[in-house]
Amino acid sequence: MIKQRTLASIIETSGTGLHTAVPVHIRLLPAPPDTGYVFIRTDLGGFELPASIEYVVNCAYATTLMRTGVMLSTVEHLLAALRGGGVDNVYIEIDNLEVPIMDGSSEVFTDLIERAGCIEQDESRHALRVRREVVFEQGARRVSLSPSDGYEIECMIDFEHPLIGAQTGTFDASDRVLARNFASEISAARTFGFVAEIEALRKANLVRGGSLDNAIVLTPDGMLNPGGLRWADEFVRHKILDIIGDLALVGMPLLARVTASRSGHALHTGVLAKLLRDDTAWEIVDMPETQSFIHERDAPTFADERENLNFARNRIHP
Repeated sequence: MIKQRTLASIIETSGTGLHTAVPVHIRLLPAPPDTGYVFIRTDLGGFELPASIEYVVNCAYATTLMRTGVMLSTVEHLLAALRGGGVDNVYIEIDNLEVPIMDGSSEVFTDLIERAGCIEQDESRHALRVRREVVFEQGARRVSLSPSDGYEIECMIDFEHPLIGAQTGTFDASDRVLARNFASEISAARTFGFVAEIEALRKANLVRGGSLDNAIVLTPDGMLNPGGLRWADEFVRHKILDIIGDLALVGMPLLARVTASRSGHALHTGVLAKLLRDDTAWEIVDMPETQSFIHERDAPTFADERENLNFARNRIHP
């Protein structure tokens, strides 16, 4: 029997909200079995807001939750780090209305989780197994969830920009390799945006806390960040990070194949909500023994697929 896991010790850090520019302190604490991920607004008397698809209210440039009028924004990078680190249960104390953006990736949260460590709990780990394909589309944008014995993600993005173009990435997010591969191949991929959009976003009270320290900022023919890209295909890696974070709102690991084309937060949460509305399309099962955590290399990583990615390497201009 594969058991649930929680943090072995308390984690805390501080940062700034990407969209609100507010200072935020966040503290992650061990939680009992079957708790899932629960945000606690310490600035509002300990108000609890579970990280659940039923509380998603907005997906414009970030995933935002709300319960009885209390909101919390930009949850996806932290949720990706928790799912990527194999954490099932945690209380997340936060003293403002947006999870801090840190460097625009999940790396800080992942490093903190690795240093804290995890402990097994008494209850068995459950998974949501997709039984038949569910598709969510908006024009040329599409996400599907289909049956699989593991958790596989294939993502395609397409931007008319010399550093991006069309990129396709595949990632094995199955429990047996997720913690290791997420940390090394996905966690450090940063969010990105375009200079041409910044003024309009700020007029809409978005990206007020954005800077070169927490996002890749793209000009018409390159980027402003002096350090360049962390990978040539950092953009599609970050989209996979977002998929893992948004789909963590199901509250447990998935057994599914995710195929995403030009997707975003609205499609990720949309396909998950559509799946859950159809009782015949899913079932909750005990996590198969073949999905247990291992430490030796026994499966392809994102890096192994790197040569197959569809991006123009000769057009990279850091």
